[in-house]
Amino acid sequence: MGQRRSAEHRDFSPLAAELSHSLLAWWEVHGRKDPALKPWMFTKDGRWPEPHEHLNVLECWIAEVMLQQTQLAVVLPFWTRWMTAFPTLEVLAAASLDDVRLQWQGLGYYSRVRRLHEAAQILVGGPWPRSLEEWMALPGIGRTTAGSILSSAFNAPLPILDGNVKRVLARLTAHPRPPARDEGLFWSWSEALLDPDRPRDTNQALMDLGATLCTPRQPSCNLCPWLWRCAAYASGDPCRWPVTDAPKPLPFKVIGVGVVLNTAGEVLIDQRLEEGLLGGMWEFPGGKQEEGETIETCIARELKEELGIAVTVGDELITVDHAYSHKKLRFVVHLCDWVSGEPQPLASQQVRWVRPDDLNNFAFPAANAKIIAALLGRLSSSAHS
Repeated sequence: MGQRRSAEHRDFSPLAAELSHSLLAWWEVHGRKDPALKPWMFTKDGRWPEPHEHLNVLECWIAEVMLQQTQLAVVLPFWTRWMTAFPTLEVLAAASLDDVRLQWQGLGYYSRVRRLHEAAQILVGGPWPRSLEEWMALPGIGRTTAGSILSSAFNAPLPILDGNVKRVLARLTAHPRPPARDEGLFWSWSEALLDPDRPRDTNQALMDLGATLCTPRQPSCNLCPWLWRCAAYASGDPCRWPVTDAPKPLPFKVIGVGVVLNTAGEVLIDQRLEEGLLGGMWEFPGGKQEEGETIETCIARELKEELGIAVTVGDELITVDHAYSHKKLRFVVHLCDWVSGEPQPLASQQVRWVRPDDLNNFAFPAANAKIIAALLGRLSSSAHS
């Protein structure tokens, strides 16, 4: 039965107006229209905007970039602090990359903040772009982010296709393939659903439907405005959609990390190269443990290769397991005493000796927060012993 319904609903354009109408009617009552949740989506006097009203483009842009790969509840406090620190495009463009990274610290996917800063410097002094093509020409802006900015700020009739929308549409049609394989088709469906007068509201309603009812697990089908048109619901097992490719096992690596202290009590940190994962972030130096190598030997070797220094590897400070989207890492961290050699950035942008109490002034990846806390705790207990 599920296969037959899927074929029936593959092209729902004849039903698009009806689906859009029922979606908007549901959203008017149940949508996430709370200024405390999405302050960038409201006028300055706290109202949801009328179709002819525009919103603050900077606020919408920052929110949409933060919402890439990140849930609304996580984004909100970061967005609030960011807008306090960088209230205008001019302030953002004039800020240093280190300062903007520090405000982003904890949000992950750090290439976003570098591209955001670069785009701000391109845009400063000119009018806000009003076309999809202009936005997509900027660093870090894809079609969904561009469409979201323009539909949110200007009520432009442009569709979106984020993870929530893909899931909703895949279930509505019981689509037999992963959405990523048929993006053109999914874009056409999202566009067909746009209410011509209320594209801003339609896009928000689609996202809210996916975020609140059509969730990845345990969807609330009985509350859904599309219940009787949904092919996945008709199949009896809506969680079978979206169809996904079989996941590949994540590679696992052990990373030896050295927290190097000098005789002045300063700790050595280095800044990653801009290219690649976590580009531009600060970290404690180290690297991958080779087969048959002890962790102490690994740390001493890596610090020699990356920084040109000799150290004495001491006690273990902490072990931190951290999963990225494409790999799992175990950081085994040891305290080290600096012995000789002037630290050089042989595999990084720069190196610095800093006071432990000043570590919070540098942008570190999330895994390093536990290392810093363990270091400060160890130093504090040593001082009182």
